[in-house]
Amino acid sequence: MTTDVVIGAAEETKARKDEKKNVKCVIWDLDNTVWDGILLEDTHVRVREDAVRAIRALDERGILHSIASRNDPEVAMAKLRELGLEEYFLYPQIHWGNKSASVQAIAKALNFGIDAIAFVDDQPFERDEVSFAHPQVRCIDAADVARLADLPEMNPRFITDDSRVRRQMYQADIQRKLVEDAHQGSPDEFLASLGMQFVIARAQEEDLKRAEELTVRTNQLNATGYTYSYDELAAFRQSPNHDLLIAGLNDKYGTYGKIGLALVEKGPEVWTLKLLLMSCRVMSRGVGTVLLNHIIHRARDAGARLRAEFVATDRNRQMYITYKFAGFREVEREGSKSILENDFSNVQKFPTYIEIDIQS
Repeated sequence: MTTDVVIGAAEETKARKDEKKNVKCVIWDLDNTVWDGILLEDTHVRVREDAVRAIRALDERGILHSIASRNDPEVAMAKLRELGLEEYFLYPQIHWGNKSASVQAIAKALNFGIDAIAFVDDQPFERDEVSFAHPQVRCIDAADVARLADLPEMNPRFITDDSRVRRQMYQADIQRKLVEDAHQGSPDEFLASLGMQFVIARAQEEDLKRAEELTVRTNQLNATGYTYSYDELAAFRQSPNHDLLIAGLNDKYGTYGKIGLALVEKGPEVWTLKLLLMSCRVMSRGVGTVLLNHIIHRARDAGARLRAEFVATDRNRQMYITYKFAGFREVEREGSKSILENDFSNVQKFPTYIEIDIQS
């Protein structure tokens, strides 16, 4: 399989993805949506079993949940605890403001694009208000909740180990943020206190489902915007002319899972970084350049020139900045694709606050 053929297939996959992107988070109204009735009028509202089934089914697929409800926050959260549902909802927005503002706040807290959000509400006015403010949000009538889990955008191609515990990983992130906000020292001192371990390894067969998921889910920190199928990634993994690297991150609060992916095409004189991406969840952990620095060190030590492809999207400017700070400069342009090169004049060291584990 040639690189040109694979890149062409990847671009086709990207086009298909853009037609109907998978949902990453479902935001729920509460009254007459998660339960029947209005809580402030009747504290004995009855939970909707079809809503509970949908919440649990989507949670097992790695789709997160939150709340946008006009309600008393203490009363609503107490009811969710009573129903055994509180743990499913991240960054709930329960107040009397506009639900479009709540949707925006949740997307920002999760660091998701607004087009990765679905909103469920029984009121046409509320759905219209959100739709007007955020046309890319999928607005779903609460009457259709029984069919929610069957929608194509709610069914990722693979359910990986990371998918099954995605909510718990985000909950650990919330705990980290609380500790960070209370920290009195410098940012580097806080990062050092986490005991982070960054693991870089060649992707194994059991990593390929997660690798495909990373290319599909990662938009902001994907240097090309390319997506790759399981079969394409498997071919790269077995190719003697390519390195497919996957990265994971752990700290004292638990694992972040597999959060980085890189594809390097190795020619006799030039190595080309065809794909570099990093999960948005680790943006604040100071690890965004670790995988890139590892590849820079390897290319320099092998005596090869190192180039990288970059294709600008509406979200990935941060990756261009990452390349620039790492010493890459544009040397060619092929349509929308920039070819960058690193002259190794300023190779960065790894951060001192993180342990690097490079596995063969």
